Amino acid sequence: MSNVYPLFQLGMDLEEVSSTAHEEVAGIAGAPEALQRKDYFIERDGMRCAGTHLIIDLWDAERLDDLPHIEETLRACVAAAGATLLHIHLHHFTPNMGVSGVAVLAESHISIHTWPENGYAALDVFMCGAARPHETVEVLRQAFLPARVAVSEHLRGRMS
Repeated sequence: MSNVYPLFQLGMDLEEVSSTAHEEVAGIAGAPEALQRKDYFIERDGMRCAGTHLIIDLWDAERLDDLPHIEETLRACVAAAGATLLHIHLHHFTPNMGVSGVAVLAESHISIHTWPENGYAALDVFMCGAARPHETVEVLRQAFLPARVAVSEHLRGRMS
């Protein structure tokens, strides 16, 4: 393989490359048309922005130490939001068995940090394009059965 496509040498399929790689490859002479950078900014409430960022807190929640359940839930959130999953990485901590991790999306990410000993989880959901981040909230409610959910929203990259 030539040095023209170093991502291919790393085993990445250039026809389905992540959005991060789009910027890296778009400037390479002869890069496939599919890799040319696209603008995924959205129009919301008459305002142009990069995307919607939700901060979600779950209180008195269950199964916050169940790694397979958390991965399954992140996958369900991605599907409900109509997003594109690129990679999930989760880490189980000891001795409290909390979990930290991220689902990396073509549209951005979903991160989770849990404190099972306190029944608390902090999630960060940021999505651009046509993805629907608010759809993740009900998935999280059903998966973790929290007594209380707090959601705050921030529109990232607002343009005047």
